[in-house]
Amino acid sequence: MERLSDDEIEANLEGLEWERRGDAIERELERESFAEAIAFVNAVADLAERHDHHPDVLVHSYRKVRLTVTTHSVGGLTARDFALAAAIDGLG
Repeated sequence: MERLSDDEIEANLEGLEWERRGDAIERELERESFAEAIAFVNAVADLAERHDHHPDVLVHSYRKVRLTVTTHSVGGLTARDFALAAAIDGLG
């Protein structure tokens, strides 16, 4: 998997609700309750297992979930990161 160029990263971010943070992309979502936040995290975990690509997950303020995606093995962003981000967006 090859690391994407800055132009490729910007092109991949178009239309997504993710933001670039250095060598990663990040999205924060808010759910109605703590239980819904955890259920969402569990759905992300199942999806990540199917993709064999795992985001960093932070649950904070009891109902907010911050997801950070990068490809650690190449030290930056790859097409795999954007595929996972799009799949996560499909969870709703």
